[in-house]
Amino acid sequence: MAAKYPEIKAEITAIELAMEKYAMHNAIEPSAELETIILGKIGAAAPVVREKTAVNVVPAVAESQQSTTVPLHPAGYESKIRSLRIALAACATLLLVAGIALYSAHTELGTAKNQIIALNQEKQRFATTVNYMRETNKELQTIADMPADPDWKTVRLAGTKMDPEAKMTVYWHTSGRHVMLDNSKMSLPKNDEAHQYQLWALVKGKPIDLGVFDVKADSSHILLKMKEIAGAEAFAVTLEKRGGSPGPTMDQMIAMGGV
Repeated sequence: MAAKYPEIKAEITAIELAMEKYAMHNAIEPSAELETIILGKIGAAAPVVREKTAVNVVPAVAESQQSTTVPLHPAGYESKIRSLRIALAACATLLLVAGIALYSAHTELGTAKNQIIALNQEKQRFATTVNYMRETNKELQTIADMPADPDWKTVRLAGTKMDPEAKMTVYWHTSGRHVMLDNSKMSLPKNDEAHQYQLWALVKGKPIDLGVFDVKADSSHILLKMKEIAGAEAFAVTLEKRGGSPGPTMDQMIAMGGV
């Protein structure tokens, strides 16, 4: 403890110096009869004076020893130790409480983080749904407005020998040249990854490419926009290799319809 606390070391040094001063202050001057006493102790003749002297010396020594008894610890030492123990216990308790609070905060932070991720995902799904509904409403409104505009032509394509059950609808705006496919009214076999359907416009008997498309049951659009065309007598659909073909493969024509 003295090596750890300078105050205790200083107190011990002060006690040692006090004991030394006390011993010097209470030192007993040897009497003239001391020689006789010593000789008596080692077996020499012991006069009567020796017992008297011995009786006088022993109490003196006992008194000296009793007087020089000093407490091992200075006043207030126990209270200091007790205070240190209380402080140590308080620190340990505080550390335990802080650890529990930190663990609880970490757990709550993880939960909050997961909730934020879930909310962001839900927000993205909601935004996607809203955008889909907005686009769907816009496309439905376009279809609803078509009968009022005489420039919109509705061309229904029917299946060929390749697939008699096939059918689809093409919307063509003659003045605006817009061409759109109605995905909700499309009944074609689903194409594979190596092939795509290609739309053609027949202009004076010559096929004009209007673009390719895939048949998807989960399409995000009702109307599929194709290439524009100024005039057409009919529309046809063929199954071509992915990316389309410069000219239609006639034996792969699946649907056709006149304007």
